[in-house]
Amino acid sequence: MNISNFTQNYERDLRMKNYAVNTIENYVCQIKMFLNFFSKKDSPKHISSDEIKDYLLTAKEVNSQRHMHSAIKLFYKLTVHQPKKFAFIEYARKDRKLPQPLDASEVKKIIDNCTNIKHKAIIYLLYGCGLRVGEVISLKITDIDSQKMIINIIAAKGAKDRQVMLPIETLLLLREYFKQYNPKEYLFNGQFGPQYSERSINQFLKKYAELAGIRKNIHAHLLRHSFATHALENGTDIRLIQKLLGHSSPKTTEIYTHVSSQLISNIPSPISYLS
Repeated sequence: MNISNFTQNYERDLRMKNYAVNTIENYVCQIKMFLNFFSKKDSPKHISSDEIKDYLLTAKEVNSQRHMHSAIKLFYKLTVHQPKKFAFIEYARKDRKLPQPLDASEVKKIIDNCTNIKHKAIIYLLYGCGLRVGEVISLKITDIDSQKMIINIIAAKGAKDRQVMLPIETLLLLREYFKQYNPKEYLFNGQFGPQYSERSINQFLKKYAELAGIRKNIHAHLLRHSFATHALENGTDIRLIQKLLGHSSPKTTEIYTHVSSQLISNIPSPISYLS
């Protein structure tokens, strides 16, 4: 099987459909692993539905399996032209684990232990604006509008544009960062490329959390969860939070009403009205 040829064709097909760069990279990576698993086959057309099911079951987590499923299903639709192969392959039910956001005091401890202004600016955008990590590393200098005090998020998840607020604290920090680093085109340049990497961000977050004595599993997306939870607790309308996060469905945003310990603890119980 010419794996390289199939993956190149799949990448082209995804680009033709205008998928986001990160999605293309992730899906192509999934297909490389899939085809390598069946490398003895002469074509993906000869991989049966039962074999695909068995492959999907090799995933260690439900969400990983769903991601694999999406990539492979689209591959068979766009590139292999066998969409019916997935007619009886259902998605695994979603893992309904709720996010466990940081307390505001924990976020402050992470920031207080951060001595690198570039890292601090990234944390301010993740937590202060609720951005996805992919959105942070894709930010260009021109996306920061200090006149209107907004940040333009271009071609975010689902190829949608949106705007978020630019807090004055973040703007002042970004100006100091800019003086020191003088970035080109992208707001955060990488050591070996034009963009900073998601892996590097998660690495420094774990380091600062460890220094702060925080035992939770820290990652960039947890700061986005924390932003939404704390905004809700501070009285921000959930519909506005939905808009800021770029959620298509209000159901996605509503999970934060379930994870906020402050909101839950303040719900009056019927028992309180008995006496």
